[in-house]
Amino acid sequence: MFFGRLPDHLILFPTRTPIDAGGAVRKTIPFENGQLELWIAQSHAARSKGNADVYVLRFYGNADRAERWPIEEAEMWNDRPVEIWGVNYPGFGGSTGPARLSKIGPAAIAAFDALRRCANDRPIVPFGTSIGATAALHVAAHRPVAGLILQNPPPLREMILRRFGWWNLWLLAGPVALQIPKDLDSIENAKAIHTPGIFLLAENDEVVPTRFHRLVVEVYAGEKRVISLRGAHHNDPIEDTALADLNEALSWLLAKTSSLGAR
Repeated sequence: MFFGRLPDHLILFPTRTPIDAGGAVRKTIPFENGQLELWIAQSHAARSKGNADVYVLRFYGNADRAERWPIEEAEMWNDRPVEIWGVNYPGFGGSTGPARLSKIGPAAIAAFDALRRCANDRPIVPFGTSIGATAALHVAAHRPVAGLILQNPPPLREMILRRFGWWNLWLLAGPVALQIPKDLDSIENAKAIHTPGIFLLAENDEVVPTRFHRLVVEVYAGEKRVISLRGAHHNDPIEDTALADLNEALSWLLAKTSSLGAR
């Protein structure tokens, strides 16, 4: 029992404290006898047009919450009509259930399926940061996505074994690594994905060192673009040149998707 719950306690930091969503729209969907909470916001261009051209399914880090960001992130995309769907994992915010790593993969799939019913065949791009990248990879490996954006993706098992195993002779790290759900195996999921991907890698990441990001990048089976966030730490925002590079890369990603669909 101790080892079975230890990864959840070490990795997840759920909160339920109310947070001002700043105008984002709350939506809930059924999930495992409870509900999954989503927060939705449109860019100014999408509001002006009346609909979005692109949907971004957003998965955040292990100590973050979905209601904090959709309004701000919706305006990241210049004049592009974008709609953000931010996901609160089970046990976070208004999503019911205990906070468990084993719930993240199924919740991510449930969120994608709900968004797909609303998107009317318009492209959906999962965007995951930190542990959210494991959720985004799981979705992209099992659902038809237009592409993928990953910021500081952690290969959880490899990190636990290689970064923390040496000081306990792997007696603790080994059992903990084995408890990471297969859904969240970033390496295996990356090998199975053939859609284009964008990687945003913090140069000075103190939480997930760059060498671990690279393990995911190297095995990713689809075409990819890597954007270095120069001087950035794990939780630093995407700004200035990196934001311009991300918008350019998104245009590349969507063009790739359109050309594949035309074949």
